[in-house]
Amino acid sequence: MMRIKAMVSAIVMASVLFTTAWINVVHASTPYEAYNYNYWEEAVASPAAFVPSRTVGGSDLGIEPFLEPNDMVIAPSGNIYVADTGNKRIVVIRPDWSLDRIIDSVEGIGAFGTVSGLYVDEDETLYIADSGLGKLIVLNKDGSVKLIIDNPQSDIIAAGFKFTPTKVAVDDAKRMYVVASGVFEGIMQFDTDGEFLGYIGTNEVKRDYYEIIWRLFSTKEQRSQMVLFIPTEFSNLDIDHKGFVYATNIDLNSPTPIKRLNPSGEDVLKRFGYFHVKGDIRFRASVGPSIFIDIKYLGDGIYSALDSNQGRIFTYDAEGNLLFIYGMHANQNGTFKTPVAVEYDGVNQLVLDRAKANIHVFKPTMFGELVLEASRLHYNGYSEEAVPVWQQVLDLNSNYDIAYIGIGRSLVMSKRNEEAIFYFKQGMERDQYSVAYKRYRREEMKEQFGTIMTTIVIAAVMIIGLMIWRKVRSKRQGRTATYSAGRDQAL
Repeated sequence: MMRIKAMVSAIVMASVLFTTAWINVVHASTPYEAYNYNYWEEAVASPAAFVPSRTVGGSDLGIEPFLEPNDMVIAPSGNIYVADTGNKRIVVIRPDWSLDRIIDSVEGIGAFGTVSGLYVDEDETLYIADSGLGKLIVLNKDGSVKLIIDNPQSDIIAAGFKFTPTKVAVDDAKRMYVVASGVFEGIMQFDTDGEFLGYIGTNEVKRDYYEIIWRLFSTKEQRSQMVLFIPTEFSNLDIDHKGFVYATNIDLNSPTPIKRLNPSGEDVLKRFGYFHVKGDIRFRASVGPSIFIDIKYLGDGIYSALDSNQGRIFTYDAEGNLLFIYGMHANQNGTFKTPVAVEYDGVNQLVLDRAKANIHVFKPTMFGELVLEASRLHYNGYSEEAVPVWQQVLDLNSNYDIAYIGIGRSLVMSKRNEEAIFYFKQGMERDQYSVAYKRYRREEMKEQFGTIMTTIVIAAVMIIGLMIWRKVRSKRQGRTATYSAGRDQAL
């Protein structure tokens, strides 16, 4: 008996030690606290979707360390282009993290000024937004100059306008979308020849109506001291496979810090989640809300936005559901000081840190892989195939509401409304719950219609028969009573 107790104690102790070691390993690989928000907008713990894998700087490539890098882009070939702004160069890195080449000058221009934005298209054409030189430089794959835009002309551009491009993106039709400093009309659009086409996606300003009324009764001197209703600037942009522009702005009070602009410049971003697509829902007043400075489209409706305020990456699906959050400001490996760009190589996410002068590489965990896979399946119409994947997500995180909702939607499409009701209730999806409940109630009515109608008919026949029987009985009783009364009188 004593031997059995000793063996049990040893097994329990080993399990405790193993669990503790495993927890320590997980925490060691995730220096930040992973979390998400539930229906009540409460921050709840969540498994990490991405964990630090490695960091890469200039010295790791055998060159001079990066100095204040400002942007990064991954080409379709897998090459990584880094705007090493402080060193006035562009560093090209191969997918195996070896140095490919360094671009430090342009024929006919010379050295770079301040490279602040990069983009590479399918042809490996490189687009460089040089805010220092005030030029948008387009280079062919071999490094030769294809196009330079430095003084756009148009009737809608104000006289004396100084072109200062900061970010650039290009669609499949080779139209160039440029975020320029000091431009409040929207994102500048150019054709393949560099001709200015116009602005798209002007940021609307939320007006203070008290101030509007005050302006009506204020003096000229008072009005001159008031803040003007000037739209805010965009901070960054990316293009999806349909040619829609994902853009971020830096307005702290904006209800739409992320937009998805169609060719007409209208914001068509879906916001069907529990809360607005704006990063952190709750934050300390001393810290402030999320400030997005970069955005990356991951494909299949999924996109990640980089919050420079707290050093976090927020990833959303096509319907505006917040999938996961990771990252923070700190000094450990895998944390940031001044993050400026986020990229995606198809598997890993890369974050460029200006202050640390390196690239942080994050690899997905099993939880992150499953969430992305299920979201992609749902986006592409394979909701039924997504169900077992969502089930695996729930095995890792039973509080992941989006998984319940995803399973519920698939069940509704399969006309399994009774089961869908349970999952929508677990995921606090009220609208979909109502739809499933109405459909379930309609199905039950159809299924039981014959029984119900038969019951009603039988009940009606029985009631009518009872009424007839009572009437006949009443008449018989009346005749009996009359006969008895007459006989009594005769006697």
